[in-house]
Amino acid sequence: MTYDVLGTAVTLPVRVRDASAATVFYDVAADAARRLAPPGFAVTETAPGRTQFVLALIDYRDNDLGDYREIGTILFVRPENGGPDGTFITHLPVDREFTCVAGNRIWGYPKTVERIDVEQTPTTSRWTLTMDGVRALDIAVPRGGDGELPPTPMASYTLRDGRPHATSFTQGGTGVGFGDGSGVALSLGDHPLAAELASLGLPKRPASTMWIENMRGSFEEPRPL
Repeated sequence: MTYDVLGTAVTLPVRVRDASAATVFYDVAADAARRLAPPGFAVTETAPGRTQFVLALIDYRDNDLGDYREIGTILFVRPENGGPDGTFITHLPVDREFTCVAGNRIWGYPKTVERIDVEQTPTTSRWTLTMDGVRALDIAVPRGGDGELPPTPMASYTLRDGRPHATSFTQGGTGVGFGDGSGVALSLGDHPLAAELASLGLPKRPASTMWIENMRGSFEEPRPL
């Protein structure tokens, strides 16, 4: 399937050939997460009354949609009418217009164009998100690892034109490191997104982290549920 995005043809699957990605997992109250979940989806619990929430920080260096950075706020959900467990992204700020339009139009991802500043050292990655001219969050995460993650299939759920869709995607790579949540420093600003994160009990120590220095993956055609 091919889509026209701002006069450029985008053919699915979209492939990611090189990116770095930090995934920060938080243990949060399921009731608080449910308030952010879309209609038709149930939050998947990791223990009675608990679920996981993720902050994802991705620096796409070689991607069919270009080079850009994005920050995702992610819930783990299951369609109430049946289907595999997957993710639902509540916010997906990016720093380039093309990927914003493509993500909105093709999959229904809630991308917006915002300011994302990144500072990298050999051992840390610090991201500052500014939305509507207001600081939303500042987070520093551990960087590095020597492990390998094989391409792992997953499901991503979106609302496309108001209708639930499922997208199959894969993620894997090299330079993988896992952490116990230590070394993460998160501070929240005054943007409404910060208040939403605070409603989940953030900032607090994450349950775990994952870093991928050289991530690869692909995103398939969205399918209506």
